[in-house]
Amino acid sequence: MNRAGQILMEQDRPISKQESPGMQSIDLNCDMGESFGSYSLGMDDQVIRQITSANIACGWHAGDPLVMDRTVGLAAEHGVAAGAHPGYPDLLGFGRRKMQCTPEEISNYLIYQIGALQAFCLVHGLRLQHVKPHGALYHAVLEDEATALAVVQAVTAVDPDLLLVTLAGPPGEGMAAVCREHGVGCVREAFPDRAYTAQGTLVSRRKPGAVIDDPEAVADRALRMARDNEVTAEDGSVISLETETLCLHGDTPSAVDLAHRIAGRLRETGLHLEAMGRRPSR
Repeated sequence: MNRAGQILMEQDRPISKQESPGMQSIDLNCDMGESFGSYSLGMDDQVIRQITSANIACGWHAGDPLVMDRTVGLAAEHGVAAGAHPGYPDLLGFGRRKMQCTPEEISNYLIYQIGALQAFCLVHGLRLQHVKPHGALYHAVLEDEATALAVVQAVTAVDPDLLLVTLAGPPGEGMAAVCREHGVGCVREAFPDRAYTAQGTLVSRRKPGAVIDDPEAVADRALRMARDNEVTAEDGSVISLETETLCLHGDTPSAVDLAHRIAGRLRETGLHLEAMGRRPSR
């Protein structure tokens, strides 16, 4: 049996309680495939060895067909679950600028991008696991119900079994409610390498300290999020986060070290790393 066939069988295999009796599990994801043409971003071939799910750019905020093929191939090689990471059509702004789009436009933008990534998954013998909106679109679904609905409708149109990733904590509950209403599996995500506001949103990247790059600090935050479901905000308040997946940003200069430290810290304290599509329900 070739490696692609083996991966498909592993993905379809039900989780056995004997594999990790009484062990809490957590998914560790990373935004990947963000190189474009002659521009190289991130150290995907090294980071992917430590994670369980990859959010792969679909060519609109970053990535291109060659990069998409190469990144999905890495996921297949290392047994990592693949997800689509669609964003606004904004290569120049890396998808971090909010665009004025109608719900119909947003829905079709996502169908286009998810479908492209899904095709590469089929080529490599993977089943697409999830969708995680990128950048400004990720935050737009938290602020606008029409945008959230457009995203959910796009996901269900392509494959209603796809999981949809959104922000853990109070800001993400609106999106979670839309997912429940339409029967879409919602996975709540926390960011150990990002600072939080008192409202539970991510501190703007324009502010100093928004991105945390100290490996020990990030590993400590990851453990607290996964085990205790909480994080300390920039004002010192504690925010409750029902965390089901942790995100590591692959474009952080210390991404490789961060990936090693996070994965190591979680495992050494008894947490099992498992892709979000194969984790037991809480």
